[in-house]
Amino acid sequence: MWNGKSKAITFSYDDGVTQDIRLAALFHKYGMKATFNLNSGLLGREGELVREGVTVNHTKVNAADVRHIYAGHEVAVHTLTHPILTRVEDEGEIIRQVEEDRLALSDLVGYEVVGMAYPGGGINNDERVANIIRKHTGVRYARALETDGSFSASKDLYRYRGTCYHHAEFDKMLTLGEEFLKLDTKMPSVFYIWGHAYEFDIYPERWGQFEEFLQMMANRADIFYGTNTEILLP
Repeated sequence: MWNGKSKAITFSYDDGVTQDIRLAALFHKYGMKATFNLNSGLLGREGELVREGVTVNHTKVNAADVRHIYAGHEVAVHTLTHPILTRVEDEGEIIRQVEEDRLALSDLVGYEVVGMAYPGGGINNDERVANIIRKHTGVRYARALETDGSFSASKDLYRYRGTCYHHAEFDKMLTLGEEFLKLDTKMPSVFYIWGHAYEFDIYPERWGQFEEFLQMMANRADIFYGTNTEILLP
């Protein structure tokens, strides 16, 4: 339960790209909170990605701007340089990628970073990697790539499954939002949405559609709005 409320909504966005600035402002506008997962070893790097035939900006925010951009939200681990950890055989390298990123980000934001999202696509998490992170780093939860469409909080905090992926499941997100608003329950229920801010630039109209979604979900007396840590580690 969160401040006496049984329903909570949270967001998680990866890569620390400059589109996060616009996204964070939208969350502020509607009283929402999000967790942003950053690669400290790549901060400030310019780049582009081609997604669905569209070239989008993939420039990372500057280290000096991290504390300001993400004020009021949560910064979390996404590894130093974004390797797919299930492909890393050396346990020490997994620990280094996670823990050095965590410590570097903690220095940047001025508080202890304890959250994480696994980087990369495909099979980006498994029990071996989760156990290494659990035993040898200061990370206390790690979000997986998979989603389950459920409002039930995942029992495994080190392979946490979100409700939906905003880009690939955008229409589903809208439908789930309507279901969540109607949900009348005393059981702890989490609407967990994740994605990448640069994906909004693939279909620019999605910026406006997402704002409409936030407006629909905002200012509900029965919903707690929090970061991943505030909701998963109350």
